[in-house]
Amino acid sequence: MPRPIWKGAITFGMISIPVKLFGATESKDIAFNNLHKTCKSRLKQKRWCPVDDREVFQDELVKGYEYTKDQYVEITDDDLEALPVPSKHTIELTSFVKQAEIDPVYFERTYYLEADQIGAKPYALLLKALKEKQVSALAKIALRNRESLCVLRAGDHDLLMLETLYYPDEIRTADLAPTPEVAVSQPELAMALTLVEMLEEPFDPKKYRDEYRVALLDMIEAKRGGQEVVPTPEAPLPKTVDLMAALKASLEAAKKSKTSAPEPEDTEEEIAVGF
Repeated sequence: MPRPIWKGAITFGMISIPVKLFGATESKDIAFNNLHKTCKSRLKQKRWCPVDDREVFQDELVKGYEYTKDQYVEITDDDLEALPVPSKHTIELTSFVKQAEIDPVYFERTYYLEADQIGAKPYALLLKALKEKQVSALAKIALRNRESLCVLRAGDHDLLMLETLYYPDEIRTADLAPTPEVAVSQPELAMALTLVEMLEEPFDPKKYRDEYRVALLDMIEAKRGGQEVVPTPEAPLPKTVDLMAALKASLEAAKKSKTSAPEPEDTEEEIAVGF
């Protein structure tokens, strides 16, 4: 486990639980460097001061907030530490909510919470209470120069998970045309519901992988070996002209997949049918 990115305590009522916070996710994006087209050397990015006309180094940097055009207030680390915000070191649980009541658009990032030895029992008590009641705890936490709304929930492996949330004013309003009112017949709806039920299954994230990243790494390896990369043509998307016919064809394909699929314990093959 990497170093904790936050240390503090969870509090609810008169109970205090010393904890450490760890990132629960990591990016697997493939990074590219900018090269000079002619000589293929890697380009360097420099911090340049236009007044002194020279490069500025790390130990010369300070933080500044632009309150009007080209006018700044300098902010130091001591200023940030002195902010009168309890959430800098305390996650105070203020209420408990059903997880399903939180629209997924609010979720930002997930973290693990680990209890210090002295807080093991109250940590276990909170974890069990959240599991028993099937709720999440609402709180706030100050991370990376901002205070985030967050929820604590019971995760797998007897761990508490913390998920930061966006505030309502950070959610963009969908400035899109509303879905037009279209009449859907009862037979069409019944067939669509049947198809959904046939394809319904427990969520198993191990069945999925980033196919784009795999293909990109394969292409990079091929180019390293001097192989020519030939584009693979994409299959054309089906055109839904007759909705009922498309639904029937999708149902037939789903039935064939279900009957021909091997037992789950014998294979990890993925079967996907769309409509």
